[in-house]
Amino acid sequence: MNLIHPSAYIEDGATIGANVSIGAFASIGANVSIGDNSTISSHAVIEGHTTIGKNNRIFSHSAIGTIPQDLKFNGEFVELIIGDNNTIREFTLLNPGTKGGGSITKIGDNNLLMGYVHIGHDVIIGDHCILANGATLAGHVELGNGVVIGGLTPIHQFVHIGDFAMIAGASALAQDIPPFTLAEGNRAVVRGLNLTGLRRSMDRSEINQLKIAYKELFEKGNPIQEVATTLIENSKSENVIKLCKFIQKSTRGIPFTRTKNSEDKV
Repeated sequence: MNLIHPSAYIEDGATIGANVSIGAFASIGANVSIGDNSTISSHAVIEGHTTIGKNNRIFSHSAIGTIPQDLKFNGEFVELIIGDNNTIREFTLLNPGTKGGGSITKIGDNNLLMGYVHIGHDVIIGDHCILANGATLAGHVELGNGVVIGGLTPIHQFVHIGDFAMIAGASALAQDIPPFTLAEGNRAVVRGLNLTGLRRSMDRSEINQLKIAYKELFEKGNPIQEVATTLIENSKSENVIKLCKFIQKSTRGIPFTRTKNSEDKV
């Protein structure tokens, strides 16, 4: 049984699942689909071709699916797709994709978007990510699974962040951050492994393999691309290989503090 406040505005054509709660003065557009057991709090606005999965909680004054903040947008068909079990807090802003970026913004499952988080057009977010208050993702940003973004941290457009990476609060990130690492600063640079996150998700032996790989990549002053290639050829660790392949595929570069003898360019 749905619980819909009398003042909520739901346009004809909207699809509302079972056991959905919609609060006072919320606005739901005609092309919106909301999955079972979801909660939409008061004054939330959900527009556009927006698909929301099951068991989501969307808090007051969120703006979900409003047109992308891109001057090239001209009313074409674009989408916002949100998975299951997400918590989207107050005053968040989530835009759909654009024609030039694939037309889809996609958010996975079990994510926490805290207050005032901005998700720009064509952003892709995996599962189990946490974005703290005021985190801002520009267009075309991609996050893997288990990523943590600290509060008041802006992420430059087209940046990729790998699985289980962490970006410290009040940083400013303009380049790609490999999986399993920790970045901090303005501009943010890789500072080490995200050991707190890794200990929650993998055993000690695998973490030790990543520690060895990290030292080879970032602390010995050798060209990082050459080191990545060597590690891929010789390592038996899937996570080490994932780390190195991410580095090889990076187009924006990996920001880290080089030693005095390092002249490598990413």
